[in-house]
Amino acid sequence: MRTVSLILVLMAVWLLLSGIYTPLIIGFGIGSCILVALIARRMDVIDHEGLPVQLGYQIVLYWVWLIVEIVKANIDVAKCVLFPKKHLRPSLFVSRISQKSDLGKVIYANSVTLTPGTVTVDLYEDNILVHALTEASAEGVKSGDMDQRVTRVMGEA
Repeated sequence: MRTVSLILVLMAVWLLLSGIYTPLIIGFGIGSCILVALIARRMDVIDHEGLPVQLGYQIVLYWVWLIVEIVKANIDVAKCVLFPKKHLRPSLFVSRISQKSDLGKVIYANSVTLTPGTVTVDLYEDNILVHALTEASAEGVKSGDMDQRVTRVMGEA
């Protein structure tokens, strides 16, 4: 099942990125996707973390929410650039995380880093060290909303 899912994902990405839809090129694309998936299967790297099909539609809903948060954070960072004395309040703090799996922890840490104005500096045990540019971005992490959403997506709640 995971091998077939990997082939389908690779083909979709390949079709989106290639932009050439002639039969010969599509045939080469399909062949290369199947070859890569078979090599990955033989190397035993197709697992629940490498291809997390178990997340299903929930991860897509999370991405939509994350994109909205990224846009809001961009506005916050723009305020820092335009009015640094008024908005810029950098801080470094530790926050507890509730994810149990390594994949959940990585998704959360990367989500924090993707959100402008915050950077994950370190991830250890059940803690995350975050650098934030503003008080608002620090409160966004400290509130735990993103943490709870990732935990729900991972099915760990």
